[in-house]
Amino acid sequence: MKKTIVSIVGFSMIFGAAGGVYAGANLQEIKAYLNNDISVKVNGKSVQLLDAQGNVVTPITYDGSTYLPARAIANSLNVAVDYDAAANSVLFGEKVEGTPVNAAQTFYQAIKDPNLTKYKNKDYGEVIKDTENSGSNFTLEPKGKYQKLYLQVAAIGSEVAIKIQDKNSVLLKQDTVKIEDGLKTIEVNVAGLNEVTVFYSYENNDKSGVFVPLTTSYYK
Repeated sequence: MKKTIVSIVGFSMIFGAAGGVYAGANLQEIKAYLNNDISVKVNGKSVQLLDAQGNVVTPITYDGSTYLPARAIANSLNVAVDYDAAANSVLFGEKVEGTPVNAAQTFYQAIKDPNLTKYKNKDYGEVIKDTENSGSNFTLEPKGKYQKLYLQVAAIGSEVAIKIQDKNSVLLKQDTVKIEDGLKTIEVNVAGLNEVTVFYSYENNDKSGVFVPLTTSYYK
């Protein structure tokens, strides 16, 4: 596994949160300085620190230490970052609990008919199921909140080819699901991505298709 090296001066981090979050928080006023002389390198390459809106952010120096914005550093390292307002906590990387993909967005092409949402006698409640086309696609929206996608796919009748790309058509994962695989879980790194597209294709006959449960496919 490749080791990631971050070069900075006096490493600490701060997390930029939306206005209103700090009301009533346990804060202490300090005197600090925006330090434009600090640069950040990841694996020897200089990176520009940006906030969630793409604006440049500057490190802060206080009492001999340099504080860096957590979101900008996480994005530079390709690590998912989120803010849990209820717990007043910053979350890095994979979550402890998985979030079903259908809890994160609405799938207008999803099937909820109990007669069509079963696979091997188990009802998955909401699925992407296609037995009419030789191939198509659907979009997932992690919105930069998660590190990994665990997509479950089953092949019906013949094997299914799967490709997962980001919005710039960069290939993130390619796999083949065979009938004997049953419900196969495909793991994809989606850190920092707002959306990904899942492309599937299979043999064009009336006995083939793809089955993707949206209740057990999840983000972490």
